[in-house]
Amino acid sequence: MVERAKRKRCAIYTRKSTEDGLEQDFNSLDAQREACAAYILSQASEGWDAVHELYDDGGWSGGNMKRPALVQLLDDVTAGKVDIIVVYKVDRLTRSLADFAKIVEILDENEASFVSVTQSFNTTNSMGRLTLNVLLSFAQFEREVTGERIRDKVAASKKKGMWMGGGVPYGYKVEERQLVVNEAEAETVRHMFQRYVELKSVPQLVDELAVKDIKTRTRTWKSGRAVGGIHFKTGTLTHLLKNPIYVGKVRHKDKIYDGEHSPIISHKVFDLVQSVFAENRRDNALGKKSCNPSLLTGMITDPDGKPMTPTHAKKGSKRFRYYVTRTPPGDKSDKWRMPAGEIERLVISAISKKLNSAESDAQETAEILSQTIEKHEVIADSLPDMSISEQYQMLIDFNASVSVNESSIGIEFTPPDQDQTVAISINAKLVSKGRDLKLVIAAGEGLAKRDPDPVLLRLIAHAFAAQDQMVRGIPSPMLSEYSKRHLQQLTRLSYLAPDIISSIIDGTQPVNLTGRKILRIGSLPLCWGSQRAMFGFK
Repeated sequence: MVERAKRKRCAIYTRKSTEDGLEQDFNSLDAQREACAAYILSQASEGWDAVHELYDDGGWSGGNMKRPALVQLLDDVTAGKVDIIVVYKVDRLTRSLADFAKIVEILDENEASFVSVTQSFNTTNSMGRLTLNVLLSFAQFEREVTGERIRDKVAASKKKGMWMGGGVPYGYKVEERQLVVNEAEAETVRHMFQRYVELKSVPQLVDELAVKDIKTRTRTWKSGRAVGGIHFKTGTLTHLLKNPIYVGKVRHKDKIYDGEHSPIISHKVFDLVQSVFAENRRDNALGKKSCNPSLLTGMITDPDGKPMTPTHAKKGSKRFRYYVTRTPPGDKSDKWRMPAGEIERLVISAISKKLNSAESDAQETAEILSQTIEKHEVIADSLPDMSISEQYQMLIDFNASVSVNESSIGIEFTPPDQDQTVAISINAKLVSKGRDLKLVIAAGEGLAKRDPDPVLLRLIAHAFAAQDQMVRGIPSPMLSEYSKRHLQQLTRLSYLAPDIISSIIDGTQPVNLTGRKILRIGSLPLCWGSQRAMFGFK
């Protein structure tokens, strides 16, 4: 007696890259399904039986696996509902070797397989897999060549000024595959361009359009979903105002060609709008529109030539400003960091001193500086007392730039009515304080007084409070959490030489004298001379 073959559930998968022709009574998907069904019927003696579920992907590319029917099919394979996948051709299943490897892995894990009706393969042995991989390599090659051919066709068509489809720009409509001006919307587009030139602000224009209840065009997708019909957003309006299609142009990547369609606005208005955008970008980069601009925004660079950006940190109610190297997101390289107050005062003081002095080793430079003094004497005298905004505007007018180096700070500026650039170099020293790298200005430059170190000031205050508590028995709330050993160490610091304490209060101590350095000293000598030698005082 002949043993009946075990039933094998076969699922037919069909795919077509485009939707062209799918509306016909008998389309490409039907032809694929009919051929696969006939093949399954021919294998009935082997127990093959077609499942009733349809797995059709009409209008889906074979370049990826995010296809609704394929996703459902692989889910059914994983759930044990399908034993064999039947396709008309291998490239109907996938055109990517990487995707094919994933599909085979899923089939192997669930003891399933697939069959191509027009191509005979046995994926259970190495030769069959090799042959299939070779065929898929050609399928992937064909797909990539087709993609290149389409991209070349689009590029060539746009070079001729043809509109190649996509979302129809606001202000136009499509007739016979060409853009035609929609007069009702075109009038709104002209109003948008004109008002932006006057307002110079996209957010303000967005609000104005919302008050007038001007909305985007409503579009209906093939799926029946309606989109649009809402008030313009900042991003949408910005894209519209920058789109060269409104002056009769066609953009392809970074190139712009003359289009076949009619323009809505003139080149003069479009160029004026783009100049406003460029001016706003420049002003934002330089912080011109900031209520409290950082003085050196857009002007300062680190030793590697990278721009530095203002930032701040808060500790309690205190706010500390810094300039930090600007790096891309995820970049973990070392950042240069320095206190903003010191570098800003240095720049203002150095420029003011240079404008008021004609001393120079080179006669040519002395003559230039002499002319500068005569023409900018008022600025030189009033510069240190100007507000931040006034100083900032002056630096912009002078085209000032500041370059930070490991041992110096370079300052360059050109007065508005002078051709010669004035260069200044100030000695400075990079000091490591905790985890930060800070460029501290040397006290001997005589250009700007440094801010007292808040850590050293607090340490001195705690030292005298500890002396009152340990020697005189006067408790201090600020020391309540300190151990007895630390209090004893602080008390010893109260016996620092008076001139050392004065220099700390004035901010004239050596640049490498930090609170951490003082606390790391095991036994502070009581001899003032030894203290001065230990901490680098002359």
